[in-house]
Amino acid sequence: MDLEGSGSTGHPEDRSALTSRKVALHRGRSCGTRGRFWSLWLESQVAATMPSYLLSVAVVCMSNMNRSMEAHRILRRKGFRVRSFGAGSRVRLPGRARNLPVVYDFSTTYEEMRKDLVRKDRQRYNSNGILHILGRNERIKPRPERFQECRDRFDVIFTCEESVYDRVVEELWVREQETFQPVHVINVDMADNAEDATLGSLIICELCERLQQADNLEDSVVEVLLAAERKTGKSFLHTVCFY
Repeated sequence: MDLEGSGSTGHPEDRSALTSRKVALHRGRSCGTRGRFWSLWLESQVAATMPSYLLSVAVVCMSNMNRSMEAHRILRRKGFRVRSFGAGSRVRLPGRARNLPVVYDFSTTYEEMRKDLVRKDRQRYNSNGILHILGRNERIKPRPERFQECRDRFDVIFTCEESVYDRVVEELWVREQETFQPVHVINVDMADNAEDATLGSLIICELCERLQQADNLEDSVVEVLLAAERKTGKSFLHTVCFY
């Protein structure tokens, strides 16, 4: 089922572990000089495990509805700085026929879409999973966003299909270059259904973790992608653009 019509850190400390360290830190402060030294050591250990720079990541599909939002959900839970976008002109959801999608402007909130579809045909949109997807999206952010309208800068932009990759690269190429800051655009193809969106998002997450661990992003991207291709059997389009 085409769900869109046409078209923290790499290895963050587990929250429970961090909480345990904070508890130990608090207890240490109540034990005099030895406690203070222990506290300082714990603080240094926590600082040492946190990366000095967090990658800024964007994920783009066609309508910012299914694939990019699933990746957004997973990456956010892992602690990454992440935003998600659509590259289409409007948001398209499956309608009563494949050639008759339900179309919304990007300014329409996920809540407004969900309520509109409930009015139209609750049973249909509940059974095909669209209401569930919209409910998930509402918990992540208010509304879809269009990549072409965003001027924020990212270290890595992941796209979810080749046509979206082409749109993102074209958009970056036509913009006037200002800082010449590099951005890596990587395509991870995934079919537009719930299962493949999750599987593809997990690949994106693993790539982010490997890139976050790298000493030098620019020198490591190709090596990370080649290793991922060997592991998954997939190929990944990759190019470098500049802001």
